[in-house]
Amino acid sequence: MSNKLVLIDGNSIIYRAFFALPLLNNDKGVYTNAVFGFTTMLLRILEDEKPTHMLVAFDAGKTTFRHKTYKEYKGGRQKTPPELSEQFPLLKELLDSFDIPHYQLDQYEADDIIGTLAKNGNDDKWDVTVISGDKDLLQLVSDKVTVKLTKKGISDVEAYTPVFLKEKMEIDPEQVIELKALMGDSSDNIPGVPGVGQKTAIKLLKQYNTLDGVYENLDEVSGKKLKEKLTDHKEDAYMSRELVTINTDSPIEIGLKDLSYVGYQSNKVSMVFKDLGFQSLLSKLNGEEDESDEPQEAIQDINYEIVDKVTKDLFTGNEAVVVEMVNDNYHQAAIEGFGIANETHAYFIPTEIALQSEEFRSWATDPSQEKYLFDAKGALVALLNHEDIHLKGITFDMLLASYLLNPSENHHDIPAISHRLGKKNVLFDEEVYGKGAKLKVPEQDKLAEHVARKARVLYDVKPKMVSSLKSNELFELYQELEMPLALILGDVEHTGVKVDIERLEQTRIELKERLDEIEASVYELAGEKFNLNSPKQLGPILFEKLKLPVIKKTKTGYSTAADVLEQLQDEHEIIPKLLLYRQLGKLQSTYIEGLLKVVNKDTMKIHTRYNQALAQTGRLSSVEPNLQNIPIRLEEGRKIRQAFIPSQKDWIMFAADYSQIELRVLAHIAEDEKLIEAFRNDLDIHTQTAMDVFHVNADEVTSTMRRHAKAVNFGIVYGISDYGLSQSLGITRKEAKKFIDRYLESYPGVKTYMNTSIQDAKHQGYVTTLMNRRRYLPEITSRNFNQRSFAERTAMNTPIQGSAADIIKKAMIDLYEKLKDENLQARILLQVHDELILEAPKEELEKLKEIVPDIMEHTVSLNAPLKVDYEFGDSWFDAK
Repeated sequence: MSNKLVLIDGNSIIYRAFFALPLLNNDKGVYTNAVFGFTTMLLRILEDEKPTHMLVAFDAGKTTFRHKTYKEYKGGRQKTPPELSEQFPLLKELLDSFDIPHYQLDQYEADDIIGTLAKNGNDDKWDVTVISGDKDLLQLVSDKVTVKLTKKGISDVEAYTPVFLKEKMEIDPEQVIELKALMGDSSDNIPGVPGVGQKTAIKLLKQYNTLDGVYENLDEVSGKKLKEKLTDHKEDAYMSRELVTINTDSPIEIGLKDLSYVGYQSNKVSMVFKDLGFQSLLSKLNGEEDESDEPQEAIQDINYEIVDKVTKDLFTGNEAVVVEMVNDNYHQAAIEGFGIANETHAYFIPTEIALQSEEFRSWATDPSQEKYLFDAKGALVALLNHEDIHLKGITFDMLLASYLLNPSENHHDIPAISHRLGKKNVLFDEEVYGKGAKLKVPEQDKLAEHVARKARVLYDVKPKMVSSLKSNELFELYQELEMPLALILGDVEHTGVKVDIERLEQTRIELKERLDEIEASVYELAGEKFNLNSPKQLGPILFEKLKLPVIKKTKTGYSTAADVLEQLQDEHEIIPKLLLYRQLGKLQSTYIEGLLKVVNKDTMKIHTRYNQALAQTGRLSSVEPNLQNIPIRLEEGRKIRQAFIPSQKDWIMFAADYSQIELRVLAHIAEDEKLIEAFRNDLDIHTQTAMDVFHVNADEVTSTMRRHAKAVNFGIVYGISDYGLSQSLGITRKEAKKFIDRYLESYPGVKTYMNTSIQDAKHQGYVTTLMNRRRYLPEITSRNFNQRSFAERTAMNTPIQGSAADIIKKAMIDLYEKLKDENLQARILLQVHDELILEAPKEELEKLKEIVPDIMEHTVSLNAPLKVDYEFGDSWFDAK
């Protein structure tokens, strides 16, 4: 089999991916758009090229041997956006998971590494493919070396062979250097000969072949001005030739034999994909996940009994309890059995034995009988849903304890937690249930051992975890906030929110009519009918028939992705209609159809699940369905909320939300007097910021000034950079930097906070919220600039976001208790970011107007006072 070497210009491709895709980040707040784009291209490269040898080359730093020749080489380049810098270590981690070698060499560029290896491959008669966006690499083209250049974005490439290069640019590979010497390269600050562009340079090379040939025949060159420029800038031209010449004999410490590539293990790659949030790419991995080669420790025997009758003597009053379900959605999953462990015994109680037993029910509902669980909320809801058993006496939740102790970990199941604590005697679920399509309930003996084993581990690790919570000063947060909240969320989830099916169906009909109208309008503008959802049919309409400028091409034709259409909005009236059609189509399929599928037909309610152990900031997320994410920018999206109604006649929906809570937390933590004063005086904070930054009076603040002020106000909370702000506002990076600098001058307390938060994180290794939630930042002292930059940004924004999340959690607990104390029927239905949604009888409305804002505003005391706005109505829509 012939050797196929693929060499990828890492810096070039990740840069192109970054600027081709909108800023994306995963659930940890890490920017991932550049790595996502690179990975998409990488998977296609592996499929198309089928390399036997491979390397991704990177630049080692800003200074190279070329700077000795010309100090201004690559001068004037804008600083790499931190949102991109932070992604380089992620990319290298991803390449490691693919087992793809990567390399960089001090004082040399990726081009030189690629050039050296391409020459070696060419000399050995290997097939070599180079992938980059840099035309300098065209000098490597030969009969054995093909250079594939990205055009627009990263999906569209052109393969340069000697024949194609001649057709395309009218030069041979060896003339690429001469061409660059004459025309220069502004992107690398290579001077060339001023006034000589590509057209003129090619004309000269067609006549005289090389740079030497041009200067040897200078007298023959036509055009007085051209001759003068060539004469005056001869040194620049020769220096430029030296700068653009790739060193194909670089002192690299790797050879072709080191680049062998035999493919990747899906299980290794999928773990990184899941961590990065690349769910859409998981399906593109080859085949089944490979089994790990790591030897498994022998699983210790466990003494347990399968119970055929529940008696009082099974329980000591301090039990670990495992409520076993096949899948995570405890609203729907059947209970397969119960694992019970105490100081002396472990038991497995089959579901039918437990739920038909009065002794079990009595023990389960007795608050004096202490119970340790994994995911108390899930167990609570499952028992309420299935048998109306209200599980009480829960004093420990392994899931929440693990989450607080290890917020950066992705896996908080019992096997993963026990492994972290040095206990490896737990079966993994797939060993019992199988995995994927093979998932099934096992035989009782196998199930019993598995569940009893989990209960035993849960009982054994509880003291150690409690001790860790206390030693890390997290026990109060666990006991006073997360544990009570879990039980309240269980009640909220079990209660559910009622849905007006007829209203949803009506909204579906209205949306369908609206989609039909837009479709007809698009047909009229296009002059023909076609499938609006088919890129293959839409592309030719837009770019051939309507002659719109081509932004990006794909392997199969024209790209009609959202980012492409957004760039074309002003080119033709068909584009805004297509964008609206897609938005409404998503509303129809994801939200209308999606919500209708999950309505409980018995209760006519939707029961979401709140993930309490996911975000490192402490925020709750809603899943199956996600009720925190119903789009409200479009009127049609807002109308979906009309279907969420009170569960009883003559009741109302009541919505209360915090006003600018994160900015108030920032003002408090930063102790910035200007910000604090603005909030104390109940000023419009964005107008006030515009006044401070632009040095104008309130009546001189324009809508643009306020919009810019709002962007930087919220951007500061998330550690925004000049690049991020420039993208958000559509201004230059220079303007954005000036705006951020002015902001920090106006609010010196914020600037001090940003610096001290980083220093504190370096000293402690973590940052904390107002309620002492920790986020560990081991990368804060990293010698790697990119990893350190991300950690610094996180150190600044986590205390703000995390404190805001803690505050609304505490407000839920306080409000829940107050409603009970006041003996009100009103109840919490939903938490949507900074907002709480309740339902209540109309006669309790006046009481709610008094209680809800008072509780929420005084749940904690801040120097910048909390403010709550509330509304009410016959539906969630009316209450907003």
